[in-house]
Parts: sequence; structure tokens; C-alpha cells
Amino acid sequence: MQQIFNFLIRNKNNILFLLLLVLSLFLTIQSHSYHKSKFISSANFVTGGIYRWANGVQTYFHLDDYNKRLLEENQQLRGLLSNIPDTSLTKNHLDSLSFSGIYEFRTAKVISNNYSKVDNYITLDKGKSAGIEAEYGVVTSQGIVGIVDNASKNYSRVISILNSSSKINAQLKRTNHFGSLIWDGKDPNIVQLVDVPRLAPLKKGDTIITGGKSLIFPQGIPIGRIDDFKLDTNESYYTINIKLFNDMTNIGYVYIIENKDKAEINALEENDD
Repeated sequence: MQQIFNFLIRNKNNILFLLLLVLSLFLTIQSHSYHKSKFISSANFVTGGIYRWANGVQTYFHLDDYNKRLLEENQQLRGLLSNIPDTSLTKNHLDSLSFSGIYEFRTAKVISNNYSKVDNYITLDKGKSAGIEAEYGVVTSQGIVGIVDNASKNYSRVISILNSSSKINAQLKRTNHFGSLIWDGKDPNIVQLVDVPRLAPLKKGDTIITGGKSLIFPQGIPIGRIDDFKLDTNESYYTINIKLFNDMTNIGYVYIIENKDKAEINALEENDD
């Protein structure tokens, strides 16, 4: 306490000057409407800037929560959209699964992502306790990621599309010609579409989407665009290099797709055999 008194005594002149200055400014502002309006405007500008800064800091520390909320909302929207018939296709091309309302979307966070090997895997923070099982499709808002091949209680492993054993049904969006999506183990940004017949009218830049001929991915999920193509040695089928929409080296959150009728369809097909 003594130190405070000593400080006030030593700086009494400066303190008095500041008090008189504040008092004079207060009286000036109160007695003149112009000065008063300018003061309020300036005060609002300063406090507004402080609030914006504080809100920015708060938002930064809550980005993860905001992202999760958006993912949950997108999950519901994707579930609805995936079950709406694609009216751009003719009746003969319509897949009956599109009408069934059988796809359910869940969200997950990537906690490990390999992309520099020949056989790459991705680990997610959701497992069987969240309803995740093997042979569920995995996508982002940009395109496909892979297929779940194993799940524990709280985690699941995904066979990335950057894996030599990955083979996914895909098609040319413009012509509906089908092929198999594989990876040659070279560029993580480029995958290959093989077994596309030479009659298919290919163009560089054409969009490639999931074909919907499996029970894992709905039809129409984006994959990438044609980068270049060539015929095989027998000149019967094309090998097409596809530039992925997804940046497979930078994946944060994903959607996991469940086909709720998959087991029933598989059982039916096995009985037919």
C-alpha cells in the first residue's frame, strides 16, 4: 500500500493533468452534439474491432466443433440426395437401388493417412460402436476415398484407392461406359480406369463417377477427370489416367456410406447360385 501512495505522490502532477484532460473532454463532448456523435462513432469502431477480434479467436478455437456440425448437416443432406432418382438418366439406365432409400451416411475423422506406398491405408476415428463395418464406402465432398476393410470397437481401417488391391466400379459420366478403377502405384493424384471398350468416345477432361454396379457406392459420386488415355496391346480396351478430384494427401473428415440392404441382396444372390 505504501508503494501505491509513493507512486501517487511522485506522479501527482501528471495524474492531475490527466484527470483535468479527461474532465475537459467529457464536458466538451457532453455540451456539443457534433463532438458527442464523433465520440460515439469512434467508440463503436474500437469496441466493434475488439469484439471481432475476440470472436475470431473464439471461432478459431471452435473450428473443430463447427466442422463437425457442418458434417452432421451434410451427412443428412447426402443421405437424402443419394436416395433421389437421377432423372437425367433414361428408364433403362436407372439402377433400382437409387429408388430404395438404402444408403446411410456417417461422419468420421481421419487420424492416419498413407499415400507414399504401393498399398496404402487410412485409419478413421469411428468403429463398430458407431455402426461401422467392413465393405462400407468412404468419400469426401470432393470424391471417393476407399472402402473399409476392417473395424475395431472405436476405429476402422480403409483400403485407400491408392492401393494395388483396390478395384472399384466406375463409369464415364458423359457416355455411361463402365470400367474398373485401379492404381498403378505411381502418382497419388492419378488413378487408372481400365477395361473401357475402344468404342467409348473419350475426351480429355471428361468426368469419371462411380458406376453404381456394386453394393458399396451409390452411382454418381465424383472421382476425377480424364488426363490422358491409350489402347491396350490388343487395341480392344482403353487404359485411362484419371486426375482425382480429391487431394489424397490431405484428407481431414470423411463420410462413410452404408448400404442397408447389402446383406439381403447378397443372400439373395447366393441362393440363386
